[in-house]
Amino acid sequence: MSPSFFEIVQLSNGDYALRRVDDDSAPLVKISFSEEAREMMEDRDMNVAKAMIAAGIEAVGNVAHDIDWEEDDIEAIDPQPSYTLH
Repeated sequence: MSPSFFEIVQLSNGDYALRRVDDDSAPLVKISFSEEAREMMEDRDMNVAKAMIAAGIEAVGNVAHDIDWEEDDIEAIDPQPSYTLH
């Protein structure tokens, strides 16, 4: 399996996305900021999007080491409500 290279791009609607360089299908991650958030960031939204994606990748790496990824275990997990963390 060949390695994948990723890029962060700004979409036509202003959102940011992480996608494979050689693949035009749906992005792996999309980040959308409200107008209010964009104003508070003062044109630093691309840097914030990069930091958010980097933090997410790091978190997945940390979590992946702590989880036993057996399919039977995944199916047995009860769905939990989602929460917004600040």
